[in-house]
Amino acid sequence: MNLQSTPRYDALSRAFHWLTAIAVTIAFVLGPEHFGRLMHQGLDPATRSDIVWHESLGIFVFAMTLLRLLWVALRPAAPQLESAGWLALASKLMHLALWALLLALPASALLALGSEGHPLTLLGGVRVDQMPLIANSVFAKLADWGDVHGLLGDVLIWLAGLHAVAAIYHHVFLKDGVLLSMLPEKFSR
Repeated sequence: MNLQSTPRYDALSRAFHWLTAIAVTIAFVLGPEHFGRLMHQGLDPATRSDIVWHESLGIFVFAMTLLRLLWVALRPAAPQLESAGWLALASKLMHLALWALLLALPASALLALGSEGHPLTLLGGVRVDQMPLIANSVFAKLADWGDVHGLLGDVLIWLAGLHAVAAIYHHVFLKDGVLLSMLPEKFSR
């Protein structure tokens, strides 16, 4: 039995969710392997469309995540779906991990670029050649931020995949409306 105030998330929450999912997936696929090594060999990232798209999508995801967090504070009530205690806890932990990664990934990328002295290259020819606030920060030398960024990207994709599998499980086996709550109304007909 569902205890719902509304059966679906509002349209803006759904749009934020799916745009973020699509952008993260494309950024992951385009994520250049060994980016730091290529940069140390003199590669100008602006000459590689995969790098420009990856970095642009990363900034887009970061901005979308900040807007989503603001919207979560302001939006209409989210659907309240009844589930077993352990499922509710697992859902909350999964969402917390996904939110944290959506913020940590772009931050780790900026730390990697700034601490290594690499430019941020974005679509439209936007380029930030130096990030002295990052390069001179106490965080810059705490880790190899490129490796951290790669690891966090892998973890995000695995958790997002698990999140999708869980939504399908809810839909197919539990039939509790969890997946439908994030889909447009036309999918429930």
